Amino acid sequence: MMKKTSKVLSIISSVALFSGIMAGCSSGSEDTSSGESSEKKTLTFLIDNQTQLGGIEAIAEEFEKKNNIEIEIETRPGGAEGDNLIKTRLATGDMTDLVWNNSGSQLQALNPEQNFVDLSSEPFMENIMDNFKDAVTVNGKVFGIPGTPTNAGGWLYNKKVYEELGLTVPKTWEELMANNEKIKEAGKTAVIGTYKDTWTSQLIVLADNYNVLAESPTFAEDFTANKAKIATTPAALRSFEKLEEVHSKGYLNEDFLATGYDAGLKMLAEGEGAHYPMVTFALAVLAGNHADAMENIGFFPQPGDSADKNGLTVWMPAGIFINKNSENVDDAKKFLEFYVSQEGVDLYTSKVKPDGPFAVKGVELPDDVYPAVKDMIQYFESGNTTPALEFLSPVKGPNLEQITTQVGSGISSAKEGAELYDKDVEKQAKQLGLEGW
Repeated sequence: MMKKTSKVLSIISSVALFSGIMAGCSSGSEDTSSGESSEKKTLTFLIDNQTQLGGIEAIAEEFEKKNNIEIEIETRPGGAEGDNLIKTRLATGDMTDLVWNNSGSQLQALNPEQNFVDLSSEPFMENIMDNFKDAVTVNGKVFGIPGTPTNAGGWLYNKKVYEELGLTVPKTWEELMANNEKIKEAGKTAVIGTYKDTWTSQLIVLADNYNVLAESPTFAEDFTANKAKIATTPAALRSFEKLEEVHSKGYLNEDFLATGYDAGLKMLAEGEGAHYPMVTFALAVLAGNHADAMENIGFFPQPGDSADKNGLTVWMPAGIFINKNSENVDDAKKFLEFYVSQEGVDLYTSKVKPDGPFAVKGVELPDDVYPAVKDMIQYFESGNTTPALEFLSPVKGPNLEQITTQVGSGISSAKEGAELYDKDVEKQAKQLGLEGW
């Protein structure tokens, strides 16, 4: 079985939340005639303490049976404290065999070429979707596998409210605003605001990236190279304008500055609020606290200004990375191969309902996924998806959630917020040594 130190099971709420903790190992032969097994090998894995471990444990236990390799999980704090701990342990040579970390911009800070094993030539990587591989690639080298399903940013909505008011799923921002007006007139909260947890204020801006790139296809590259600014790129500024509009038209709950994430999910589940801009990792929390409401919760992408360009902004999952200084690299690779197989996915979903499709080609989801996940799948199948900006550019300013709280509560205008954020990203870009800054 698996040994764990300070294991914490918690279903999380943050744009870093998902997990896949499995380590892989080589062989340990069993003497089937005597029932005795040879000495077990061990792979160590460091993961944040906010990751949901049920599916990962199921994979680990089956992998151990097949390979006689024990997975020893060590937990670390989340957030900035955990980020600093990873950096310290990598620097001091005190890192586990496998490392759990976000993909995208937050991976860049860990110097992957120096610290993690290049998986580019591994056969199992051929089955990993290109969008995820892009999010864990540095200088043409691919460093991780997806630890959890993908998530999407958009709008969770209460289907009962829609039925009661005769509403249809909007394909344009104008249609969404018309729905909000009808919901407001009916005496319900049209858009749930939970700015007590400031990270939730970012969603309308972040979930708009599909629409930004539909209008300005090179924005991510130009933004990274300091050739484009949000405040002076109409498609990018539009994201802030949408956030501003939701507040200015009075669609938020009156106490949105004092309402937190969990309370917002309760409002959605009970139909007190009709819409909640959110990442779909929230479905697991909803299911844990409001299981009876899950059939009434749907999802749609944040609409743009044209129904012909309707698509989904996707959050790439956190990744599993192999410590370059590990003495068990081959065994770890074997584990990663098992983790992303159909058998691995089936084991994962036997314990955890996925809150989005897996970033693995050809694997099938169980039939009993949440209705909101079924709403997402059509966009993956049609190819109408794009990653959130942080998975296409290493540039993400640390103060975005404070800036979006200001815009979303009417303290700053959309243009002022965009200009503040353009200044916010400059420091990080310079720290990363990016060209053009």
